[in-house]
Amino acid sequence: MRARGAHVIAIGTDGTTGLDDQADEVICIPKTDWLLQPILAIVPLQLLAYYIASARGLNVDKPRNLAKTVTVE
Repeated sequence: MRARGAHVIAIGTDGTTGLDDQADEVICIPKTDWLLQPILAIVPLQLLAYYIASARGLNVDKPRNLAKTVTVE
């Protein structure tokens, strides 16, 4: 992605080395049990998605292209 000029943002745990070389921005989350790690990573990712959508002027309450399934009996 960097080769094509993209701005790379990485999510890493505290004390992780080597991400600074691969990403432009690094968001650090606390180290915890490996089962809880994805839950902690979701919080900054959701906030990042919200702020990017808000900065682009998109309505964050009505996402586009959201697939909905309807079950009819």
